[in-house]
Amino acid sequence: MENSLTCVRVFADQELIRQWAEKIKDAELVFDRLAQVLDLAGNANRLKIIYLLRQESNLCVCDLSDILGMTIPAVSQHLRKLKDAQLIQSRKVGQTVFYSLRAESTGILHSLLDHLETLPTASLQAA
Repeated sequence: MENSLTCVRVFADQELIRQWAEKIKDAELVFDRLAQVLDLAGNANRLKIIYLLRQESNLCVCDLSDILGMTIPAVSQHLRKLKDAQLIQSRKVGQTVFYSLRAESTGILHSLLDHLETLPTASLQAA
């Protein structure tokens, strides 16, 4: 028995294949960026931070640490990753650094969080 995968089709629309291959190639950077965002948001703690920054706009690392019950260094590591990916921005007021979502990164994040907010809590607990 042969282990190779095969594809059997009667007709291949070469023009359609070429068009889609070109569109995928042209959008490669968009796919890469979306994958990066989803990879970062795939961590529950970072997703919670994104959610909190969406709700409150400006939070400092101490606020996030208290809310999440995490150490300041742990929260700081997550913030650094989100900032390196240009999903959040920081603003220093005196000695305190406040974090917020970057305007240009909120589209996909809002879509994810909107979906999260529509899920009934009971169905999440049952899953």
